[in-house]
Amino acid sequence: MKLKGNIVDIKNRKIFKGEVTLENGKITSIIEKDCEENHYILPGFVDAHIHIESSMLVPSEFAKVAVKHGTVATVSDPHEIANVLGVKGVEFMINNGKQTPFKFNFGAPSCVPATSFESAGAVINSDDIQTLMANPDIKYLAEMMNYPGVIYDNAEVLKKLNWAKHYNKPIDGHAPGLRGDDLTKYIAAGISTDHECFTYEEGLEKLQKGMKVIIREGSAAKNFDALIDLLDTYYKNMMFCSDDKHPDDLLLGHINQLCIRAVEKGIDVFKVLQAACINPVKHYNLDVGLLNVGDQADMIVIENLKDFKTLQTYIDGELVYDKGVSNIKHVEFKSLNNFNAQPKSVGDFRLEARAELSGAVTRNASEVSKSIKPHSIRVIECLDGELITNNITASATIKDGNLVSNTETDILKMVVVNRYDAETYKEDKPAIAFIKNFGLKEGAIASSVGHDSHNIIAVGVSDEAICKAVNLLIDNEGGICAVSNQSQNVIPLPVAGIMSDQNAETIGKQYAQLDKMAKQMGSPLNAPYMSLSFMALLVIPSLKLSDKGLFDGAKFQFTSVQM
Repeated sequence: MKLKGNIVDIKNRKIFKGEVTLENGKITSIIEKDCEENHYILPGFVDAHIHIESSMLVPSEFAKVAVKHGTVATVSDPHEIANVLGVKGVEFMINNGKQTPFKFNFGAPSCVPATSFESAGAVINSDDIQTLMANPDIKYLAEMMNYPGVIYDNAEVLKKLNWAKHYNKPIDGHAPGLRGDDLTKYIAAGISTDHECFTYEEGLEKLQKGMKVIIREGSAAKNFDALIDLLDTYYKNMMFCSDDKHPDDLLLGHINQLCIRAVEKGIDVFKVLQAACINPVKHYNLDVGLLNVGDQADMIVIENLKDFKTLQTYIDGELVYDKGVSNIKHVEFKSLNNFNAQPKSVGDFRLEARAELSGAVTRNASEVSKSIKPHSIRVIECLDGELITNNITASATIKDGNLVSNTETDILKMVVVNRYDAETYKEDKPAIAFIKNFGLKEGAIASSVGHDSHNIIAVGVSDEAICKAVNLLIDNEGGICAVSNQSQNVIPLPVAGIMSDQNAETIGKQYAQLDKMAKQMGSPLNAPYMSLSFMALLVIPSLKLSDKGLFDGAKFQFTSVQM
């Protein structure tokens, strides 16, 4: 097979008319040659850090869509399913991905559970990491989120790092806001990347200290604007990633979108493509071709170097996408799950106001409410487009002796419900806190996609609405839902409670409808469900909620709702 067009030689920074010859999945020659074709031939895009699970698609269905945008490979952390199903979940992702020509490169999840301050469905210890590191299908040690464990020499954390070093596999980082001497020690432990930088200054320090910085632009966390100006100087040590990409967003674009925006910013196209195509392959030692003679024929044909519209995608010489049609086939698989939560009652979501009474206690609830002194509560302030949150205070709203949501001040009740071992946790009450900026004026939204342990997380205007939303997910053994005054809508996620068994078009349409419903209920957030899913992510400061309680990420300890 021969392909003709404008060949983009990223390494030598030149573009020339030429012809690429493919045989048996490899490139056998690249020659300069006049031709009429005006399209461009270049290496395929690589997402340098993504959780496939966050697309709500299994790998084989994710691949169908990704190739449409010129993506040929991902550096995939199966951390989400691992928190639900452990090593068995990692194996599911690898095996499902292997049934497509797409090049998934899975890592060994380093933090399962992410912390000891939450209930997860599984544990991956250092012995498991040893086993995974020995597996050639595992390409790296995935993001080390327990940066306090690294800094303070936690024995189990150091064992995990040492097994990655033993097998000479890269170690991914996760250290939002980490600076100074602590950052120096974190890097010295062998951690080579970070995708969590959210300021220019943070990214610059990490680059100057030898880290590779990955610019993230996902459905919830968007750091492109903060970091892109670093690319012009540090293009050899930067990459692009989405981290978490919801299905409706994936249908619209992938790494190609970051290329478009970078070029629009005036950054040299060769520097942009270095980050999008070359650096991930080199850093992670991926079996992905880079448009050299002898390489695997992993390449794309695009219309131009401005809008990066993909015309064709080749993986190992196979035409997997051609002018609007994905040639990746559906893969049959058996769903697996770990969901044992029991139905809840409205009373489970009551939070009694702390008994600081100005007068004698009566048995009448309304009189008790009137006699309770006004007091403050800690509130999670959700920031649109960020995973970090603020720790703020607000006046409590008390009704019948209980703390309740206040739609006028946009201080809404949020809960996390343990979804695992029903017998062990049957006496547990849902964890309750309050959150600002979700903006709901009615009903509740809920999700069993709750990073990282994927317990049920919900926010709503009343205990009744929250209870209804939570029970809707329990009935479906996982999913995302919205409950309004008039209706309810749920998307079941039968694969580990975090992924669909449907294709991207189906789940993308359903998700878009649910997203629209949440916004009609009042949420101003760009991606309310993605933002909700990160409100239980304890390793991202400042204030989050696990099934065990309100957590201060800055101090790395539990704290109280009422002050």
